[in-house]
Amino acid sequence: MIQVNLLPGTGARSQSRADFNLSGMMSGAASSVKDKFLIAAVVIVSSVVLGVGLLFMGQTTKERSLTERETKAVQDSARYKVVLAAKAQAEASRDSLYQQVAIIKSIDDSRYLWPHLLEEISNALPQYTWLTVVTQTSAPPSSAVTDSAGAKTAAAGTKAKEVIAKEKKARADSVLAVASRAMKFRIVGHTVDIQALTLFMKTLEASPFIQNVQLTKSDLVLVEGKEVTEFQLEAESQKPPPFIIRTVAMSVGGN
Repeated sequence: MIQVNLLPGTGARSQSRADFNLSGMMSGAASSVKDKFLIAAVVIVSSVVLGVGLLFMGQTTKERSLTERETKAVQDSARYKVVLAAKAQAEASRDSLYQQVAIIKSIDDSRYLWPHLLEEISNALPQYTWLTVVTQTSAPPSSAVTDSAGAKTAAAGTKAKEVIAKEKKARADSVLAVASRAMKFRIVGHTVDIQALTLFMKTLEASPFIQNVQLTKSDLVLVEGKEVTEFQLEAESQKPPPFIIRTVAMSVGGN
């Protein structure tokens, strides 16, 4: 659609009128800007709006980051829950096996102790000297205390699993400690020669299986109408060096 302006000059007058109004508005605004308090108020309001906007953006970013971390932590917790359960079960099995091995080791370490001691005492016994009593004076290692303590631990359902595991390991360690402890024993015998008694004590002390040989009693007694010296020795067993013990294969014949 084409429009034709039949009144020449009308457009110029309207344009000049619009220019006049615009310049007046600009001059009014320029005159109002000269007020110092108004400028300060505008600056303060702008600063506050800008600060609130920045704080809002920062809090939004922080909230998004925390939400992502929470989601990841929940996923990791669900994933590691199965791993932790398997780890606890494996540790419980390990502690049980450790306790059983400790009991077996305590029995195995003391299984051949008395044969070695009796052999050393027999080899060290001099002439004109005989023994009447060879007995153990220290308490033998036993797993009865461990079993009773294990029953008490199983009955206490309120204890944490970590505490129960530590108690089992402590009991197993105590069994090993008792097994490795030196066994004390007493030797009572008679001799007709005091020098033979001295030689007997020195030979026992030189044995790799015996230590701390001490004479605790020595009296003159009558045996079958003859005067002899009755002695009493206290001694302890000791673990010999590994190269002292020699193992041999044993075969049992069958029918």
